Amino acid sequence: MNMTVLNAPAPAPARDPLDGLFDGLFRPMDADGVYARTGHYEAVVEALQSLISRQREDGTEIFRFPPVMSRRHLETHGYLKSFPNLLGCVSCLEGSEAEIRAAADRHAAGGDWTASLETADLVLTPAACYPVYPIAAARGAVPAEGYRFDVACDCFRREPSRDLDRLQSFRMREYVCVGSPEQIQAFRERWIVKATALADRLGLAYEVVQASDPFFGRVGQMMAMSQLEQALKFELLVPLRGEAAGTACMSFNYHREHFGTTWNLRDAAGEPAHTGCVAFGIDRLAVALFATHGLDTAAWPAGVREALAP
Repeated sequence: MNMTVLNAPAPAPARDPLDGLFDGLFRPMDADGVYARTGHYEAVVEALQSLISRQREDGTEIFRFPPVMSRRHLETHGYLKSFPNLLGCVSCLEGSEAEIRAAADRHAAGGDWTASLETADLVLTPAACYPVYPIAAARGAVPAEGYRFDVACDCFRREPSRDLDRLQSFRMREYVCVGSPEQIQAFRERWIVKATALADRLGLAYEVVQASDPFFGRVGQMMAMSQLEQALKFELLVPLRGEAAGTACMSFNYHREHFGTTWNLRDAAGEPAHTGCVAFGIDRLAVALFATHGLDTAAWPAGVREALAP
């Protein structure tokens, strides 16, 4: 006889292998993917940043950007076409003192104060390299030797998740090259070699695979296919969940003339400059190190500790 069972307990959710790291590295802040970081965790992040800094090529300019950027600049980048679902905007209470006080008082009375928010001229920065292109373009023609930049930023992408390798608020470090197609291709090939050597020193298992960005919608699917066909993006994946797909901890990107055309970045002959970047997901790399070697950094392999030593 078939019997319908009512109110049966739901099966327990599968436990993510990374969950066991949380208490040793983070503290909750009432938002998925936005966490306070312990000193134990930050010590590894600082060591990683220092290790990456030591790989900086001669002639590279350094910029450190705030976690917000111009909304107009982001619109110019085309972000609303490619990744509108990931965007975070800054909103503020505007108006007279009385109007702002009225909004605050609505909250005290149990009402919704957010109805009075107005969009500001700032957005949360989604990628560390975005602010550097208008800075380079303002200089005029790109010199024959091109530009190389070392950039970093606290970034934000609206992807609420409890997975420790997919934070909403995260640190990104990038080396960026602006120049000719040949310069960008040589830059990327160089950095794939340097970055895989870095992963070896850190004792991480990995594979480098062709990839595409998570473009939005049907048009985005076509953009992703074009990106794959032209081999414009590669990622270094670290397996953090056994046989499951690895986590992208570094990426190697060739943008062709996209940013050159967007920002009127041109060479002396007036041709659009090409650009490329190598991106390091600092928080993903830190989580990968703890997932691979354990929470006790003193017990990490000697070669890894040596690589991260000051």
